Amino acid sequence: MRVGLIQMRSGITIDANLAAAEELIRAAAADGATFVATPETTHLVQKDADGLFDVLQTPDTDPAMAFFAGLAKELGITLLIGSMALKTGERQAVNRSCLFGPDGALLATYDKVHMFDVGLGAGETYSESTNYRAGERAVIADIPGARLGLTICYDVRFAYLYRKLAKAGAQIITVPSAFTRPTGKAHWEVLLRARAIETGSYILAPAQGGLHEDGRKTWGHSMIVDPWGEIIACLGHDEPGILIADLDLAKVDTARTRIPSLAHDRPFSGPD
Repeated sequence: MRVGLIQMRSGITIDANLAAAEELIRAAAADGATFVATPETTHLVQKDADGLFDVLQTPDTDPAMAFFAGLAKELGITLLIGSMALKTGERQAVNRSCLFGPDGALLATYDKVHMFDVGLGAGETYSESTNYRAGERAVIADIPGARLGLTICYDVRFAYLYRKLAKAGAQIITVPSAFTRPTGKAHWEVLLRARAIETGSYILAPAQGGLHEDGRKTWGHSMIVDPWGEIIACLGHDEPGILIADLDLAKVDTARTRIPSLAHDRPFSGPD
């Protein structure tokens, strides 16, 4: 199974972001990828709340939904839009992954469960829950050749979500992200490899990278990790680009047979 990850530097203009995503998605498909994934906040990176809600649309009215569905159908690929900000209320949105099949059908959606509410120091703070409604359910989907588990960015710090997806049969788990530079440098690779090792799954992590129009700085370094925790492909920079790799899904069964930890859960008590 050949996969392609898209690394972007999305800005505050949706049409420009769609054009940039399209170019990279087409390049990945031309290189033989049958599954392509884009990063978190693919079609808009805008930290100003007024600017955000001035342009956001609902899932039923946002033309990006039809745009990406049509692109998946034209190219005959399974296409994961890592996330889009979609309006659900007057001043509320969801951070939603959208999975399109090779026929353009919407196969699944996933709303980011864990909100990025942190203070990193030096004045760098984030409060995702101010504008976004947290998701409430884990999502798994069947795609041609594999079973896919969906997560988004900050979710990667919550191992129980990944374990649940793996125990439900996920062979591949996606982590579309817009990691900050400080956390990316310190934690990105470690967390992705840990989630792969713990679950015996392929981890696919397409990322935003670089200095964005709204002033945000993201880490990039899109990465693919195999079920044994080995990095099999990585973009070692924060520039836009594509990352291609061939996955051998038999390695999922091999890893889970060698270390059958998914079958070793035991009840326990404490601490109180």
